[in-house]
Amino acid sequence: MEQKNTLTLGSLFDGSGGFPLGGLLAGVTPVWASEIEPFPIRVTTRRFPNMKHYGDISRMDGGKIEPVDIITFGSPCTDMSIAGKRAGLDGAQSSLFYQAIRIIKEMRCATNGRYPRWICWENVIYALKYIRYIMDCKQLCKDLL
Repeated sequence: MEQKNTLTLGSLFDGSGGFPLGGLLAGVTPVWASEIEPFPIRVTTRRFPNMKHYGDISRMDGGKIEPVDIITFGSPCTDMSIAGKRAGLDGAQSSLFYQAIRIIKEMRCATNGRYPRWICWENVIYALKYIRYIMDCKQLCKDLL
């Protein structure tokens, strides 16, 4: 019988594990997560007892954690939300987006570009204004390569 390879997932700014749960339901194996809030960590520790928890993203090194096929992240939207001051990706909280990009770059460097194969960023609709600007400047491509 043919062995089926399973996709793997790492979740940054994990919250209560929405991406790992969706992945699991789609046949993807959640491997690790990064979250700093105690209650969501307790939730995901119970839901996913085999998933490693790394805590603070700023203390992670993407080149030293287990490579995964998919990295998901929902970086803080505080500075991009309609309810916020709309400071964009340069705001104190929303600039954590760049920590996720750093982790991705470190993993790509450590695996000669093999991992992650996909990334998925979830955020508020207003974030599209900033991501379009970054894409227009080709900055995101520079940041990821």
